Amino acid sequence: MNRLWVVIPAYNEAVSIRDICLRVLEQPIERLVVVDDGSADGTAAAIADLPLTCLTNPVNRGKGASLLRGMRHALAAGATHIVSLDADGQHRPEDIPRLAARIQQHPDRILIAARLLNREQAPPLRRFANAFADFWISWACGQAIRDTQSGFRIYPSRLFERIDTRPKPDAGFAFESEILIDAAWQGHFTLAIPIETLYHPHARPSHYRAYEDTASIVRMVAAKLAQRHFYPLGLWRSLMRRPPPEQGNADLQPLDEGREGLRP
Repeated sequence: MNRLWVVIPAYNEAVSIRDICLRVLEQPIERLVVVDDGSADGTAAAIADLPLTCLTNPVNRGKGASLLRGMRHALAAGATHIVSLDADGQHRPEDIPRLAARIQQHPDRILIAARLLNREQAPPLRRFANAFADFWISWACGQAIRDTQSGFRIYPSRLFERIDTRPKPDAGFAFESEILIDAAWQGHFTLAIPIETLYHPHARPSHYRAYEDTASIVRMVAAKLAQRHFYPLGLWRSLMRRPPPEQGNADLQPLDEGREGLRP
């Protein structure tokens, strides 16, 4: 039986967090965990009366570190799959069942809610930036992936026994890109599930820092490609849109000595 936990990292999201949480709680999940990442606007207070778990970082640690903290909590409680969701209203919690319906067929894959429907709603610059990221991350993963920057995903718990998830000093937005690459290298490939694109032109400014966070992702992907001598097979597979190898226990490599999985 699947035990589905939802983890939402939140930083200064008092305006939107309550509505998102109420909608998540209507879905067929076991538990909702919100990680308040050092907010100064009363984010935690806005959901204090709801039946969920709220973890609070005393200072802002970044999205990646907050996700990791929430994931550790869910895994310690026995979650079999973890849904990650953003707190800014750009994702529809009502799409959770649509993703979860694919777990039985693909229990060991990362399922991405890919914003591929009504894409014209998003600004052209954002679409270009997403396509740019998709190219490089797909290359490093060795498979074509759509919407690699979507934070709406389902992760299988087995994944975290096989990849290195020790917190890094700059575990910000690059974490969600890096986990796709590390997962693919351990045989946990990604499947994109098309969902509608939601773009609110009057929403609060994104926490994504165009220069700093993009540079962090670029450095991470470049380092990964260098580890594999720029992985020409991965580039070919991603450009030709070749399907990833069939999954199975034989494809999954154990952690290298000295690496550490995300264990409770």
